[in-house]
Parts: sequence; structure tokens; C-alpha cells
Amino acid sequence: MSKIKIYLDNCCFNRPYDDQKQHKIFLETEAKLFIQQRIKNGEFDLIWSFILDYENSANPDIEAKKAIQLWENIAIKSILLSPELQSNAKIFNNKGFGIKDSLHIACAIESGAKYFLTTDKGILNKKHFISKITILNPVDFIVLEENL
Repeated sequence: MSKIKIYLDNCCFNRPYDDQKQHKIFLETEAKLFIQQRIKNGEFDLIWSFILDYENSANPDIEAKKAIQLWENIAIKSILLSPELQSNAKIFNNKGFGIKDSLHIACAIESGAKYFLTTDKGILNKKHFISKITILNPVDFIVLEENL
């Protein structure tokens, strides 16, 4: 049986480095860390991409940048920029997603990931525009996955 492929965007990877005093951020962090542990345990397959590399390279927190970059070595696949991917990203950009968000979504879809996980409200508020992948907050993913 093949494992579920998941794509975590940059917001997701950075959630543990955000201010944990807000309950929502704390819960999302705990969910994200739980998912990462399940990736490490081999229960899920992680997808990586060039846009994760790009965004992480601009991370001003050096320790966070190093810790996040290590996940590329755990990922089963890394998606590179291609003309087809750019074309698909442009479709999402035309639906109101930002350029980087559109590239993340296009990478996740190209990889065959079943789930795109994000803590980005802008993406989550527009997720109904995307039918080729399920976009969820990490907390909602755990709830869904435990009910399967």
C-alpha cells in the first residue's frame, strides 16, 4: 500500500518559529510537529520543491533556515521549475493566489501529493478554487486523517 504524499508549504515549516502565545499558532505547531514525526516514522511521504528552497533561503532566522532545509533530505521527491509548472502556477495566480503560493500549489499537484498543508489564511480562504488537491490546515489534516 502506498503512503499518502503530502506537501507542506513554507508557512507550515515556519510555524514552530512563530509566537506560540496564540492558541491557534500553538495548536498548528503541535499538529505540524506531529505530522513531521509521522513523516520521519515513514507513515507519510514528504514532497519538497524549488520554491521551498527559494523561500527558505530568504529566512532571516539562520537556525530555522538550517532546520527547515534538512527536510529536503527526508523528502521522497523534489519538484523543479519547468515551463508546464509555470503555466499551471499562472492559472492559480489568475484565481487570486500569490505568485509563490501558486508555485507551491503547482508543485504539490505535479508531485502527485494528495494533501497540501498550510497555515496561510489567504490560501485556506481560496482553497475552494483548487480541485486537483486537498488543501488543509495541519490541525484539520490530523482530524481528517484520523477519521479515515
